Amino acid sequence: MTQANAVRAAPADFSSVDRLEQIGLLALIGVAAALHFSIAAAQSLLAIAIACWLALVVIRRERVDVPRFFWPLVGLAGATLLSAAFSSQPRVSFADCKQLLLFLIVPMTYRFAIGPRSPLILTVIVTLGATSAALGIFQYGILHYDNLGLRPRGVLGHYMTYSGLLMLVMGAALAQLVFGRRERLWAGLVMPALAVGIAVTFTRSAMIGACAAAALLLALRDLRLVAIVPLVAAVFLAIAPAGLTTRVVSMFDLSDPTNRDRVAMLSEGARMVRAHPLVGVGPNMVEVLYPAYRGSDAVEKVNPHLHNVPLQIAAERGLPALVLWLAFVATVFYDLLAKAGNQPMLRAAGLAALVAMLAAGMFEHNFGDSEFLMLLLILLTLPFAAGRPTSPAPSSATHA
Repeated sequence: MTQANAVRAAPADFSSVDRLEQIGLLALIGVAAALHFSIAAAQSLLAIAIACWLALVVIRRERVDVPRFFWPLVGLAGATLLSAAFSSQPRVSFADCKQLLLFLIVPMTYRFAIGPRSPLILTVIVTLGATSAALGIFQYGILHYDNLGLRPRGVLGHYMTYSGLLMLVMGAALAQLVFGRRERLWAGLVMPALAVGIAVTFTRSAMIGACAAAALLLALRDLRLVAIVPLVAAVFLAIAPAGLTTRVVSMFDLSDPTNRDRVAMLSEGARMVRAHPLVGVGPNMVEVLYPAYRGSDAVEKVNPHLHNVPLQIAAERGLPALVLWLAFVATVFYDLLAKAGNQPMLRAAGLAALVAMLAAGMFEHNFGDSEFLMLLLILLTLPFAAGRPTSPAPSSATHA
């Protein structure tokens, strides 16, 4: 190609790259929005965003940069695949491993949510989450989704997924309220809807996670503000309908069947770990093998998972996988506190998401829920992406 032809071709090349940048960003924003309404739409948009990211890596020869916490996730993915290889039903286990592709959300978000884009994406998450919460409140108050047999779930397939997403969104909104500036007014307006939306799902793990996130954020702002959390809880118990207060109080009732079953699962999970300490029983095999490890104190004959994230990972994938997951958690926590740029609001939102996941994850396997995992990884990556330059350099450039 002559020099003149190369000059003429340059604008077209730049235009195609620019379009990929715009489509990738819009697809990422679409993922954050669609998660509250359709997993199919969210995953389709995610595929578009990842395709645009990979195309930019190839066309611009960009180096693939990632936050440090991505590497323990890579290790966890490897341990999961190894566990699947040693599973008693490898085909079943490998089919479940497709969820590992969701880990690509981290480098993709790190690439597209650069600079001022991250606060915008956070506002989209809070706004659409509040819309979903309003729908759940409508279902509770008008459509009588007001009991354990029929709970609000928005337009999602399960109330646990719905409440888990609202829990993450509430943490993000509270981060805007406590650490934001221009975002404070909107966050304050939607906060009641998010809190009520979580409460009316009757999901105790989400309530615990939301309270843990709130306590952390208030403590980070001013330790004395933590006293607000029990005061709000007391007001809730005083004015909430009897069904909701009974559900909250049942957290402390050891005779409650679901509580007894969760305690029993600790023993069943421990037996699985002792029998398969290195590679676990295999992805998606806990439900299949549950009857073989079930104790006499268990309530349900079969459970799809062990309702505890660390125990589920250890039983399903082995103790090395648990160590890698703990390394992921520790790296995120340390880096959000120490290294995630100068974005206190985004750092707070990431910390709130992490703590909420951990607290709720003691009673629910939320890390294995695709919608929840997608939103969690976006929220954890945003503060790191915000500190990146707005124009990522190609791989031939010098990187700090």
